[in-house]
Amino acid sequence: MKAIGLHKYLPIEDEESLLDIEMEKPVAAGKDLLVQVKAISINPVDTKVRSPKEKVEDEPKILGWDASGTVVETGENCTDFRPGDEVFYAGSITRQGTYSEYHLVDERIVGKKPKTITHAEAAALPLTAITAYEGLFDRLKIDPADKERNKRNQILIIGGAGGVGSIAIQLAKWAGLNVIATASRPETIAWSEKYGADHIINHHKSLKEELEKRQITEVDYIFCLNNTDQHWIGMSEVIKPQGKICSIVENKEPLDLNVLKSKSVTFVWEFMFTRAMYQTDDMQEQQILLNKISGLIDDGVLKTTLNQTLSPINAENIKKAHQSLESGKTIGKIVLDQF
Repeated sequence: MKAIGLHKYLPIEDEESLLDIEMEKPVAAGKDLLVQVKAISINPVDTKVRSPKEKVEDEPKILGWDASGTVVETGENCTDFRPGDEVFYAGSITRQGTYSEYHLVDERIVGKKPKTITHAEAAALPLTAITAYEGLFDRLKIDPADKERNKRNQILIIGGAGGVGSIAIQLAKWAGLNVIATASRPETIAWSEKYGADHIINHHKSLKEELEKRQITEVDYIFCLNNTDQHWIGMSEVIKPQGKICSIVENKEPLDLNVLKSKSVTFVWEFMFTRAMYQTDDMQEQQILLNKISGLIDDGVLKTTLNQTLSPINAENIKKAHQSLESGKTIGKIVLDQF
């Protein structure tokens, strides 16, 4: 089967950073599905894993964790899917990725692809939708069913136009929250407004001052999707006493938790690979979650965050996508389809 992999971890401009290769088609066993991949999307984690380091792989390392495709084979312990089912998922960071024609994935983290959108549109969603859903509802403990209470609450989403931000805005609005998103360029402001943000503020300026310009003094929740270090003090200033902050971006410098103490603020991380990585008892929740997302898409409540499609799926086009992500100016999601 065709695949795109690496042996060395190199700058994306290097010819050997990603290579078109041929690999043996895997076989499904246990709880695994064998999926024929129709489309993939590129995420910041792809570029982070690929980033330069001394390690050399004897066997090709396949990156990629978002996919939409068709089940062609099921392991003997699978109960939820059968050959021919269309699925979408974000895989596990501890296994080979989705830059391949066929891919093995545990059925417990796989959802039914939305019926009303294409494979390319579906591939844009899994990793970011899981991250946004878990961040909002599992980590920040927002109850999406309590819309009356949520109408009285404000959430600040730092990084509104990115892949996670684009779906987080939609999910927060679905839950009934008042959404403040950050964006700094005309195109990212327009994108965030398109997906439902009630207010837009500039994350390159003081969060406190930007909110005060809109007669907002504090927020109940903060979902940080960009540069935790840069925004740490700003977040501590605007979070409401007993509020909650969730971040998905690892810190480079030690974080001073003391700035949250007097307000009794909760700080929590979100990492969507945790369930698959540690084979947690509630691993199946990601299948349930993705099926909810699928239903919300088909009901017209949510829309895909796809912004650019490249075809076919090969090393050249994946390199282009990595370069775009590493520029820091990507809006929405970049998807590749067709091998």
